[in-house]
Amino acid sequence: MNMKKVLGLILGGGRGSRLYPLTRVRAKPAVPLVGKYRLIDIPISNCLHAGIDKIAILTQFNSVSLHRHIQNTYARDMFTNGWVQILAAEQTQHGSGWYQGTADAVRRQLGEIESAGTEYVLILAGDHLYDMDYEAFVQYHVESGADITMAVQPVSPAAAPALGILKRGDDGRIVSFTEKPDATALAGLQSAPGTAKPYLASMGIYVFRTDLLAEVLRSEGDDFGKNIIPNAISESRVMGYVYHGYWADIGTIRAFYEINLAMARPDRPFDFYTPGRPIYTHPRFLPASEVQDSTLHHALVADGCRVQRADIQNAVIGLRSLIGPNVTIRSSIIMGADTYETDQDRARNRELDRPDMGIGEGTTIECAIIDKNARIGRNVRIRGVPDRPDSETENWVIRDGVVVIPKGAVIPDGTEI
Repeated sequence: MNMKKVLGLILGGGRGSRLYPLTRVRAKPAVPLVGKYRLIDIPISNCLHAGIDKIAILTQFNSVSLHRHIQNTYARDMFTNGWVQILAAEQTQHGSGWYQGTADAVRRQLGEIESAGTEYVLILAGDHLYDMDYEAFVQYHVESGADITMAVQPVSPAAAPALGILKRGDDGRIVSFTEKPDATALAGLQSAPGTAKPYLASMGIYVFRTDLLAEVLRSEGDDFGKNIIPNAISESRVMGYVYHGYWADIGTIRAFYEINLAMARPDRPFDFYTPGRPIYTHPRFLPASEVQDSTLHHALVADGCRVQRADIQNAVIGLRSLIGPNVTIRSSIIMGADTYETDQDRARNRELDRPDMGIGEGTTIECAIIDKNARIGRNVRIRGVPDRPDSETENWVIRDGVVVIPKGAVIPDGTEI
């Protein structure tokens, strides 16, 4: 398959309210992942590995940091035919509103999509973790004679009600599709009765012929899963490509927390160490991490960290994290910092009676997410409880039983959360 005929189109413009407060000041695809990456790095890396050299990202909400990351990471030189570009929501002669859904976002950018001159459009989400061979996916689309192909995955009865569930015929053609079906609808949608994962769910990943994409988007409906795909099933040849690898939708604080911590386990479900298929991200010129007199168990430690006499278990420690002596970290994500503070910065902190950036001496953190540039003082106690109700203050938020300290927050010495 000549993948130069394919445009990779990544949807990255949603509000990301279920990932709040991590999305308070950034778009969802710009949220840090596993210590050193961003969510957007996953689909872009999959595209580059597949030989897709034209990639466009649709953005809208809190998009400045996402744009900066794309510009700093994926710039192509003048000798490269392809590009990675931003298609931001904008006011035009044809409309001045925000994107109203996934399909509406693509509809508003049809002119740019068609100008890429590709025969196919691969539509991707910007907040999933998986490693898919897009070339095999598009090859299946071509060989099956499909108008539209949807990537699907077997799922359990517990997961099915929150997803788009479909049924395929013997030839792989999708014959029915129901978005977030209730118990009554689910009864007739089993694809493999008697198995642990009897349903097939949409992954929100599609291949369209470019001409057909323009045609189906003339119909009403702002969302692919709710409107476009169900309407197309009766009129077009819509095929289902079954993907059996690891796939996770990082759409909530609880999912983000559990998936990140899972990557620190020896039996992690996703491999960032696969030879020949690296996950690309912004290159940084950081020193090796320094760990002194500390205990680390099931921990990922990114570049540029300094850890002094700490006890860290089941944790992800992000870029430039500074962790003081006698700190205890359990089942937590420390995202690190964007910069190091200078001696002058630290002197200024003392004048303002605020902690330095990082985790102060004697602090204990358990079941928490500490966003970038947070200042956690000395002898602070932060502990999440699974059944704790959601709540919010200026400097900390409770979501899904996890304590989240937002980006740049200040937690004074001796605070208990």
